Amino acid sequence: MNKTLLYFIIFLLAACNTEEKKSPTVYFGGEIVNPNSEYLVLFKGGVVLDTARLDENNRFSFKLDSVDEGLHHFYHFPEEQYVILERGDSLQLRLNTVDFDESLVFSGTNEQVNNFLLEMFLSNEEEEELIYEYYSLEPEAFALKIDSLKNVKLELLNSLSIEAELSDSAMEIAKAGIMYTSYIFKEAYPFYHKKKKGEKSIHDLPPDFYDYRADINYDQNGLCYYRPYYNFMKYHLGNLSYMDCKNGCGTQKKMVKNQLHINQHKLKLIDSLIKQNELRDNLFRNVAMDYLLKYDKEENIEIFIEEFHQLSGNNRHIHEINGLYDGIRNLQPQKEIPELMVFDSEGNKVSIKDLGKDRKVVFYFWSAPEKRHFTNMIKRIDLLKDKYPEYTFIGLNVRTEHGRWNNMLEVAQLDKSEQFWTENFEKVANTLIIYDANRGIITNDGIIVDAFANVYTSF
Repeated sequence: MNKTLLYFIIFLLAACNTEEKKSPTVYFGGEIVNPNSEYLVLFKGGVVLDTARLDENNRFSFKLDSVDEGLHHFYHFPEEQYVILERGDSLQLRLNTVDFDESLVFSGTNEQVNNFLLEMFLSNEEEEELIYEYYSLEPEAFALKIDSLKNVKLELLNSLSIEAELSDSAMEIAKAGIMYTSYIFKEAYPFYHKKKKGEKSIHDLPPDFYDYRADINYDQNGLCYYRPYYNFMKYHLGNLSYMDCKNGCGTQKKMVKNQLHINQHKLKLIDSLIKQNELRDNLFRNVAMDYLLKYDKEENIEIFIEEFHQLSGNNRHIHEINGLYDGIRNLQPQKEIPELMVFDSEGNKVSIKDLGKDRKVVFYFWSAPEKRHFTNMIKRIDLLKDKYPEYTFIGLNVRTEHGRWNNMLEVAQLDKSEQFWTENFEKVANTLIIYDANRGIITNDGIIVDAFANVYTSF
């Protein structure tokens, strides 16, 4: 072949590849085995970009004419996961909802970094129990263990960057996930160490323990919805608030255990440190939700809400917070439990008012996807039944397909007369103030029964 013609063909092919990479169009699709709903929703931050309906083969596809490159997430009831999308991408996924995260696999452009993010997510879950054991170590030994885990992951990422052409943005996201996860453990260390060792006060830390704080970016736009970064901010602000109160509130040592007081510290810290609007609004919301979903005096709640409005009155979540506040006032002790219809195992509609009629009842909440919580909750309820025989304990299931719920009752050998299914999670959440299936014990007689893990409130 004529060399000039050959070079011309090579030039055209290279130009086509370059043009394809520069194309703004993004294709994102895949297959969901055992789907829980007919839809998959794609988000960029808190904004819904598009919704895709599964076809008869349980496949979906998105075609985006343009994309704001970087971290996205997709939601398929009741779970979600991250995906990095960039211009010109054509990316596929396959997952089985029975093991949502464990079965998820990406293929196509950017498959390497997306599979890497998933591997890090699963690795972090697997390391939870190991790291919990590390909290009993002295600070220097603990830091060495955490830094070792971090460095292994960074080496894997560096190897990946050599094998695959990762964009600067993708590399930054992957690295941030590793770094901020490591930072979370160090922020949590003094509190878990105190608990595990049974110490009366926070352990003294070496002066370099928090050296990484000098590198924290409080206004990183592309990460404000990224779990490692966002969770770090929550731990970090909680740590700073506690220490600020402990060291700066004079002789009022009990103030650090006062829920209203410590959450006022958090509000002020967010106001002073965080300027990025979405992160700021989300962190304010988190503090409000966390405080309001815990039991406190009605007058204290009013004080908190007033200060929240002063510092974050234009919060994008303000209607949700105000609604939660109104709902909690309606669920104060000695007030009648709200009306809500649920279903028994035979499909009959039942009012929770009727379930609590002429007897003392404790309602607790669980969800099938939260397997660890379900196991822990059932064990805890068995103990509470022995401790409080005067109460009837009734499970209300949320965010679970009806058939799967019935099957779990059989497998777990639960008493069907004490288990009920809820159809509309939003209605349940707004009526009984259930914003997280991991939280939930509520009685019908104004008595605080028990504090269980992340119990949202007890009446």
